[in-house]
This record gives sequence, structure tokens and C-alpha cells, in this order.
Amino acid sequence: ASGERFDMAAFTAAHRALPFGAWGRVTHLTTGHAVTVRINDRGPWVAGRVIDVSRRAARVLGILGDGVARVRVEVVRQP
Repeated sequence: ASGERFDMAAFTAAHRALPFGAWGRVTHLTTGHAVTVRINDRGPWVAGRVIDVSRRAARVLGILGDGVARVRVEVVRQP
């Protein structure tokens, strides 16, 4: 982890390869809902998953109940 304290109400995410501080746009492929998050953690460590988003980001994406969805991740800004 980056050392930053986790805040489920922030627009943050965990990604295995993107550098800490990078900003990424996550788009739900079924609904088209999108959110921009800042990478501040490593993960996810579950096979087949590309990114873990905070609770607030999941709510915007409409995946809070399901927990998983097919998404596209695009880098918006590198640190």
C-alpha cells in the first residue's frame, strides 16, 4: 500500500501495475457509468480481477450490490 489511510468515501482504487498517484477512469461496460479514481493501493489479488474500487466509486458505477462487473480501465494521468 502507499501508506495512505483507506477512506471508503474517497474515489480511490487498488491496481497491480499502475503507479501510486495515477488517476484512472473506470467504465462499467454494461451501463456506461464511469468514475475517475486515484490509485493508492496494490491489488486485487483475486484471479481474473483487474481493479478494486472504493465503496464510493462502486456506488457511482452501480456495482455496490453485485460487487463485481466487467469494466474498462483507462489511465487519465500518471503521477
